[in-house]
Amino acid sequence: MARTRSSNFVSTPTPPMENSTENEGEFTGKYLVLFREDAVDEGLQEIKNVCGARAVCNAADFGNSAIEMSEAEGAGVLVLDRLKLAVVDADPSQVGGLQAAASEEGAILAVEPERIMYALGDSPGPALPLEYLRGYKEAVDHLYSRLTSREVLGSNDLDAAAAFADTAAFTWGLIATRVHQSNRSGRGVRVAVLDTGMDMNHPDFAGRIVAAQSRSFISGEAVEDLNGHGTHCIGTALGFQQRAGGSRRYGCAFRGDIFVGKVLSNAGRGADSGILAGINWAIANKCRVISMSLGAPVSAGETFSTIYENVAQRALRSNPGTLIVAAAGNDSNRPGFIAPVGRPANCPSIMAVGALDSNLGIAWFSNGGINPNGGGIDLAAPGVGVFSSVPTPFPANVQPTGPGRPWPARYHSISGTSMACPHVAGIAAMWLESRGLGTSAQALWQILTGNARRLTLPSRDVGAGLVQAPR
Repeated sequence: MARTRSSNFVSTPTPPMENSTENEGEFTGKYLVLFREDAVDEGLQEIKNVCGARAVCNAADFGNSAIEMSEAEGAGVLVLDRLKLAVVDADPSQVGGLQAAASEEGAILAVEPERIMYALGDSPGPALPLEYLRGYKEAVDHLYSRLTSREVLGSNDLDAAAAFADTAAFTWGLIATRVHQSNRSGRGVRVAVLDTGMDMNHPDFAGRIVAAQSRSFISGEAVEDLNGHGTHCIGTALGFQQRAGGSRRYGCAFRGDIFVGKVLSNAGRGADSGILAGINWAIANKCRVISMSLGAPVSAGETFSTIYENVAQRALRSNPGTLIVAAAGNDSNRPGFIAPVGRPANCPSIMAVGALDSNLGIAWFSNGGINPNGGGIDLAAPGVGVFSSVPTPFPANVQPTGPGRPWPARYHSISGTSMACPHVAGIAAMWLESRGLGTSAQALWQILTGNARRLTLPSRDVGAGLVQAPR
């Protein structure tokens, strides 16, 4: 991505570039085609008319829409039945015909190029020497310490946040969000985490991670997490309650039903088709919350994806309703540069989450709601030095930035809006348990924002405030 080497996950920071907001996204050459909800067959016929006869792979032909991506890649058209859209392998000469067919009255509503989205450090751009990165990290640490001192934060903010530090029993994030005081656990609530997969043998999750609730949407890769990002996010959203091996509690909805969707490769990147297939699968499995710590950069003034916005709206309206929560992105270099909320979190119907530090200050990397017509931050959550589960051994390609390294095996502290997002997803599950599974996804959105802790920070950066768990 444009400003850091990761989209929603901060490992080792990279130096700031010029304050340009040029969109550096990657495209696959395929196209996303959104159908009117009652006109999928007609839309497929339009595709055939424009592109000719194509082999069609339909998620509806797979149990619970758990599509085999190897089969999808061999077809010219992938249909995602719950979302009412298709991914089309179209020639450049045919794209104009597809776009010409799109209209409010027709079977096709929108056409967009398929893009790549990221976790970790797979943004476009050359790698930098390790010694340079170490030197830059030291400079950033110094700047960050100065900016979060009493010279910048009000004394009231510091006094209120003085207790927000990891303890032997809880992470600072669970304390700040009042998860540690809640009598709710997310029991009976299905939560899908769409990321790089999960360490299926992590001892803290014994008996909770099951094959029937795990699926890879990356062709040629199993759901096993060889990256680390997904395991960390799942731990924050849904990690254990009883501490094992001396570890503090780090998870929110410790009795939530875990659905693992691998939509990003072990290298931390994935195409829209796999991500949307994961959303389709989660809805088919009646997951009430979807957590997505992934994204791609957008330019200043750039609007949101029409297709992701319609997908999110359809998820909210589905029965019983699914809330999509997404990380806002790590492209900022505060205080001098604030990047806009990335894709797809910039969609108005996707809950965008910014990152806070333990002083309840905005994290230096966290994107802000600077674009008009959508692109705002809805909530903020802990995202600096977040302690959670990681695979064993921790992948060598990830350099955690949390204090107190090295951590014991199986755990690390990492920073990023990726870490803030699963706090909100797990707490959303706790609220659903509290208010009842009949609560609509739209009502859940209002509950989360209405019960947030108000902060003396711009809503541009924190939305309604710091997410809070039910009592």
